[in-house]
Amino acid sequence: MSSSTVELLKGAAERFPDEVVTQAHVRHLDLPGGAGRFALITLDNGFDHTKPTTFGPQSLAGLDAALDQVEKEAAEGGIVGVGITGKPFIFAVGADLKGVEVLGQRDEALAIGRGGHEVFKRLADLGVPTFAYYNGAAMGGGVEIGLHCTYRTVSTAVPAFSLPEVFLGLVPGWGGCTLLPNLIGADRAVTVVIENSLNQNRQLKGKQVYDLGIADAIFEGADFLEQSLAWTGAVLSGELEVVRSDIDRGEAWDAAIERGRAVADDKVHGAAPAAYRALDIMAAAKNGDLRQGFAAEDEALADLIMGGELRAGIYAFNLVQRRAKRPAGAPDKSLARPVTKVGVVGAGLMASQLALLFVRRLDVPVVLTDIDQERIDKGVAWVHEQIDMLLLKGRVNQDAANRLKALVTGSLDKAAAFADADFVIEAVFEELSLKQRIFAELEEVVPPTAILATNTSSLSVTEMAAGLKHPERVVGFHFFNPVAVLPLLEIVRAADTDDASLATAFAVAKKLRKSAVLVKDAPAFVVNRILTRFMGEVLGAVDEGTPVEVADGALAPLGLPMSPIVLLDLVGPAVAHHVAGTLATAFPDRFAQSANLGRVVEAGKRTLYVHDSGKPELDPEVAALFQVGDTVLTEEQVRDRALDAIAQEIRLMLDEGVVAEAQDVDLCLITGAGWPFHLGGITPYLDRAGVSERVTGRRFLPPGVASVPE
Repeated sequence: MSSSTVELLKGAAERFPDEVVTQAHVRHLDLPGGAGRFALITLDNGFDHTKPTTFGPQSLAGLDAALDQVEKEAAEGGIVGVGITGKPFIFAVGADLKGVEVLGQRDEALAIGRGGHEVFKRLADLGVPTFAYYNGAAMGGGVEIGLHCTYRTVSTAVPAFSLPEVFLGLVPGWGGCTLLPNLIGADRAVTVVIENSLNQNRQLKGKQVYDLGIADAIFEGADFLEQSLAWTGAVLSGELEVVRSDIDRGEAWDAAIERGRAVADDKVHGAAPAAYRALDIMAAAKNGDLRQGFAAEDEALADLIMGGELRAGIYAFNLVQRRAKRPAGAPDKSLARPVTKVGVVGAGLMASQLALLFVRRLDVPVVLTDIDQERIDKGVAWVHEQIDMLLLKGRVNQDAANRLKALVTGSLDKAAAFADADFVIEAVFEELSLKQRIFAELEEVVPPTAILATNTSSLSVTEMAAGLKHPERVVGFHFFNPVAVLPLLEIVRAADTDDASLATAFAVAKKLRKSAVLVKDAPAFVVNRILTRFMGEVLGAVDEGTPVEVADGALAPLGLPMSPIVLLDLVGPAVAHHVAGTLATAFPDRFAQSANLGRVVEAGKRTLYVHDSGKPELDPEVAALFQVGDTVLTEEQVRDRALDAIAQEIRLMLDEGVVAEAQDVDLCLITGAGWPFHLGGITPYLDRAGVSERVTGRRFLPPGVASVPE
């Protein structure tokens, strides 16, 4: 490593004294078949698999020292090759993001890039062949260290393998952008670096890693290292030749880069720079000049580390990985009561989705009820069909499928069905009087300690429980559709909800593998309140005379997963109109029901857009229903109006105590509405864009939180 990089890394290490240091342990062994003496480096931070191995400044220095040792041994002829592997279940998962967060100067960020390159590329320059043995999870720098080796093997048991940097707001900056396309071709590299990252950080399994050509051999997990070493011996002795496909450096390379740009445009709409920087480096890598590529990676890392999108991305990552696992305000988990049977009131699509989730995660009997046997039979049949689909996909075996299907039943008789249920959730139409009546009926038949939960999206949980003898056991349990995809669960504490009931709700949420956020019983809670507020501004602009395509495109620069009208179609005009009505009643000064949307609902239209041309366009029948004014706004004006409204609403929600902190608002939007990491949810973006201070007079987050330290 150069002396300047050593000094800068030393400075970075001083800024990051809490680094969990990864040691690079060197041991020696004789390869099978008399292939020679071999040095094996094992990356290990001293913890079990629950604390994955990462690379911070001290870890890079330790690996550099280990490479000093094996380089000397190679030069002296003492070893015929060097291998690198990880601790059980973990190879390595890349740079330590906690260290990236504390960097406040560009030269420090540049040192991290250069330091990684200078250490990793030594594996390609040792003078003897090098081997990476991907024995477990490998991400980011963990993947890249292997790319610098001469050969790679992968275990069939590898559960997660990815270059997730673009997802977070970085580029694969320790060789990923340059080496991967030169190894497997540009098109496959675009899939790994861009497409998988921007599809919610999609992971590869061991077999896929091999099929893509990233690994030269694949072995079963049980004896993976033993088989890898035997294979290594065969390669070094000349018994086995590794043959790789030629890389197409012609038009196919350029076409792959253009495909990557189309994917990026579709996912982030130009709102975040990381994907485009990665594609620029990959495009330049076509000439095979590694030194030029590594230098470009260093500069991109330095720029992006000092940018707001990455800081927001790390903030969002921490929310999902840490805060979601320790919900703010949740009662002591020891208060939770066991749940051995679940009841679901309703057998429609939402109720059936809930039944499937409960039976899969809790593995307890689940009983559905509805107003007639036909509906019940249809709901149970849907759940059984989904379990059969899981069997076909290999997600469950035949015994598990049979057991799960046997656990899901239906009954018209609530008294018989729910007499021994510990947790009953209603998922019926959003009508307060209906839900009140259902809860009154349930209270007469369920055990005294059973939780009564509602999946309401906007109604008052307190009012639902108001007429009950035991309102303390009623809790809001608001899922997001589709239930299997969106992780958020808004857990609503009503006025009388007691700690034991709330603790039970959180315990159930954890078993369901949902990200639970405690919210106050306020109209529409968090996600729907924010979405309805900004949707109201967009629809308001349309009602006043702004063309639909202008209003709908106004928020495209934020890189949201879908435009407002597309989201409206997904939710359904009737549902959106109903929620808007609830909020307009509660907050008439800020919310209103769109008269045009009301006409769409009254006409029975289920969407505003048609897709006949392959892209969304306003349905002519819907356009004929619209009555608009003559005030035409620009996209920028609509965007400013919507962002101002969001900032105002979030500040009011925080002042009202709807959630504990701004972080919970962001966690809700990320996990419940799919808002992107590069926005950090939304409050980091509002702070960065100056909207927070303009509208509310102050930031939502302190400087240095989701932003570069000052």
